[in-house]
Amino acid sequence: MTDDAWHGLSDPLVVCSRGSVVELAAVLPTSGRFVVARLDGTRMADAGRVFYDFSDALFFPSYFGWNWNALSDCLRDLHWLPSDGYLVIVDNAPQMLSDSIQDRHTLLRVLARAVRHWASPLGRPEGQVTPFTVLLLADGDEEAVQLRQDITQALSGGR
Repeated sequence: MTDDAWHGLSDPLVVCSRGSVVELAAVLPTSGRFVVARLDGTRMADAGRVFYDFSDALFFPSYFGWNWNALSDCLRDLHWLPSDGYLVIVDNAPQMLSDSIQDRHTLLRVLARAVRHWASPLGRPEGQVTPFTVLLLADGDEEAVQLRQDITQALSGGR
């Protein structure tokens, strides 16, 4: 696996090109129950579709508000889907929200915020953290590099 194919696990969002090897121990809890949600970036052409696909994959409650703040809130809650860990896989991630770089950056910030939330021991019983990993899959190394650049821009842009 080349450096261009892999974005290190210390980062909030994991980028991987197809054919790269990802160790399960690096993305899943060592034991216990975990939830795996698989989404397709080609289906997420606009914000409404992003909200629908995440809601469907993670069984969001009926009060989900169908906006970015509601998506962020639900990804940082998930009390209706108790688990020892979460893995969100987005196939074809470079195609998600390809017509709106602003929406793409917003989604990437929301996902990174959720990862950091679950990794924080603050407010958790006995300071235990819950693994929450977002794995963004690209077809090739070049797409993976571009996606990493998008993540860097999104996360440095704040909000």
